[in-house]
Amino acid sequence: DHSKKAGPVKKEQKPWGIAGDEKDIKRTVAVSMGDNMRFTPGNIEVKQGETIRFNVRNDGKIMHEFVIGTKKDLDEHAAQMIKFPTMEHDEPYMAHVAAGKTGSIVWNFNRPGDFDFACLIAGHYQAGMVGKIKVVGAKSDGHSGHKH
Repeated sequence: DHSKKAGPVKKEQKPWGIAGDEKDIKRTVAVSMGDNMRFTPGNIEVKQGETIRFNVRNDGKIMHEFVIGTKKDLDEHAAQMIKFPTMEHDEPYMAHVAAGKTGSIVWNFNRPGDFDFACLIAGHYQAGMVGKIKVVGAKSDGHSGHKH
């Protein structure tokens, strides 16, 4: 069913940012996922305001996914996935990647903070398939932009 992809991505502000535009991409971060229930790299740092393209590769033999969120959101979402394993979820901050394939997400981290990314497939999240994203806020040292 390709009908979903036709419309523009709905841009909904989340605590961890908003869907990004291709034209605003500042850099690409490659992430690989494995059947050892780990992401490589497990820690990603970005600057507030950066639009990042994540190229997410599944090096495993089973389906994995890359979902960005707060720990609370991911916990709740993972719990739902256990109850409803066939639940379809398709948001701009998620990539479901079949074995041997690559998916991509374009995301604008417009809020500073510490966020997570995870595979929410039942059992995977519980096995610790989680990584960290640190969004570093613009330096506010009191001197910026105040010329007297």
